Amino acid sequence: MPFLVFFIIISFSFYVFYKIKYVRSRRPMEKKMLNGKSSVALGLFVLLFGINQLFLYDTTLTYIIAAVFILMGGFSAWIGYKAYRHHVPYVIKEAEEMSKS
Repeated sequence: MPFLVFFIIISFSFYVFYKIKYVRSRRPMEKKMLNGKSSVALGLFVLLFGINQLFLYDTTLTYIIAAVFILMGGFSAWIGYKAYRHHVPYVIKEAEEMSKS
């Protein structure tokens, strides 16, 4: 599926983008938030890759591996989203404190 390949490439690009921002950031809470965002992007990459495999091959082994990828990717995206939502208020507070000084 061409549109799945497009979204796979986009999600991997966002993963690389957020990891680069993570390395360049100096604020600890911002690093944790960016780590959550990159986890969501990587989880979507793995999830979409697993879904794409379902359309490419028609074997039992493919279904098992695709199911593992879909579950792991969904779980990683969900945990990353929860981490992102948890750290956003702290990032805002950290940015306000940095702008005051």
